Amino acid sequence: MTTIRQDAWSTDEDLILAEVVLRHIREGSTQLAAFEEVGDRLSRTSAACGFRWNSAIRKKYESAIGLAKKQRAKGRALTGDFIPKEVKKEKSEENILAPVVDDVKGEIANAAELNSNDSLTMDKVIEFLSGYPKVDKSQEYTNQIKRLEEENEMLVKRVEKLENEKKIIAEDYKALIGIMDRARQFSVYDHSTKSVAQSTK
Repeated sequence: MTTIRQDAWSTDEDLILAEVVLRHIREGSTQLAAFEEVGDRLSRTSAACGFRWNSAIRKKYESAIGLAKKQRAKGRALTGDFIPKEVKKEKSEENILAPVVDDVKGEIANAAELNSNDSLTMDKVIEFLSGYPKVDKSQEYTNQIKRLEEENEMLVKRVEKLENEKKIIAEDYKALIGIMDRARQFSVYDHSTKSVAQSTK
């Protein structure tokens, strides 16, 4: 009769080790942190977990490791706050032109105050407006609006790209789960086969 070591790893423990390590890889953490987490859960040392991973488990999950690293790289591209898809053109124009409008109102108010003792006639209004420098920044504001529209278009394209990458990550994650399920079934089958073989001895 074959004697089983007290510190031998079970199939469930191997699966826990694999799942935790793959999760840490996918989330950008370190394998050492994964070994420590598994050690706490299984009452083993992190060194024992690391030895088990490198000696017996890692080679079974090469495809899953590759997918986890791919998901980690794509996940970093999705971090951070998204900028809304649309920049409101009317609001931008209003914000840009507001200082000019305020300046004109201020000049009119000052002129009215200085001439409060005089009657305000149409001729005086025309004279004042004729002396007010023309707003020659219209082209500058037009250029600013154009730049905002171009930036908005770039942002829309960037969000679309990130959404596509997010879809790819979801598909990769689904594939990773499939690999994990197949590995679990294989491990259970392998464990059952060994148990049957031992019982027939």
